[in-house]
Amino acid sequence: MKRSGTTDLPLHGGSCPPWLFDKMERLVGEISELIIYEYSPEEFIKRLADPVFFQSLGCLVGFDWHSSGLSTTLTGALKEALDPELHGVEVAGGKGSSSRKTPQEIRKSDLLSSSEKTFFVDASKLSAKVDNNCVQDSFNLYHHCFIFSENGDWIVIQQGMNSETARRYHWIGEEVEEFVEEPHFGICCDVRKDTLDLTSKNSAETRQISLDLVNDDSSHLKKYLLPEKTQSTLSNFNDALELPKRHSIRKMDFSKQVLDNLDKAYERQPKDFEELVSVDGVGPKSIRALALVSDLVFGADLATDDPATYSFAHGGKDGVPYPVDEEKYEESISFLGKAISEAKIGEEDKKRALKRLKSYLNQE
Repeated sequence: MKRSGTTDLPLHGGSCPPWLFDKMERLVGEISELIIYEYSPEEFIKRLADPVFFQSLGCLVGFDWHSSGLSTTLTGALKEALDPELHGVEVAGGKGSSSRKTPQEIRKSDLLSSSEKTFFVDASKLSAKVDNNCVQDSFNLYHHCFIFSENGDWIVIQQGMNSETARRYHWIGEEVEEFVEEPHFGICCDVRKDTLDLTSKNSAETRQISLDLVNDDSSHLKKYLLPEKTQSTLSNFNDALELPKRHSIRKMDFSKQVLDNLDKAYERQPKDFEELVSVDGVGPKSIRALALVSDLVFGADLATDDPATYSFAHGGKDGVPYPVDEEKYEESISFLGKAISEAKIGEEDKKRALKRLKSYLNQE
């Protein structure tokens, strides 16, 4: 079943000690190799795209079950442990400056054809723009990993941060029908708030009107700028993102930069919202400006619900905010337990990993 969503995780200070990372890399390498051998590279990355499996894997190789650092450290260990030539799987990108090297690393891969490289680079950039610009939940991306197989399957695991916590986004290529309409795989979040979600099906009309506004000549947007200085401005929405329906806003403060970027989009004449989002310079402020005009002037539906359904931080054991998917959890625990038992690692490491996995299941 296709799902869409995110993972909220509390921020923890400190870093992973080298001795622990070495063990994580070795253990995750053995488990990954076993899964790839028993199933396929495609099945392995498909499981990584499942937030429950990913969280379970991070837990059993030695990281706190609810730590934000699990994402960056686990993907880092996977990147070091996987040999593309041997395993048929490659990890591009990473945290901070490494995330910006993703396109370069994809282009250097020996697993892909030239056409696959072109598509994957575009998919990597677009998935990041969608989660940063179209799902405006106050989380800024700082970690992006694009993982792919020699047969052309791909997933994205990326993470954003605000002042309080981190949020992880999972994508799986085979489930993405449209990059700009509910493209995510798996939902895990214990914090819900108003979110400008232009990937929602309920925002389809807003996406279309936004596209029409740009293609009709962005200079026409200036007619929504009226001189009354006492009215609310678009900049009021930059932080809080409180979007009341049909609110009477007469003056909208489009900055010069936003208008310049929309002019660039007009010159390109994007054929759809996906292409509009891809235009260089069209960022969250430009997308938000178009969405607000679509809503406030033309009455288009605008989704403001946070797209979240599961919680790792509290497990949802009491049904809040949603019940735990026990079948999925049991499947991941059983699958990883078998992988650990058959992996080529020491008995003590196996015992510790299985104990952590059991503890994680009990926490949920």
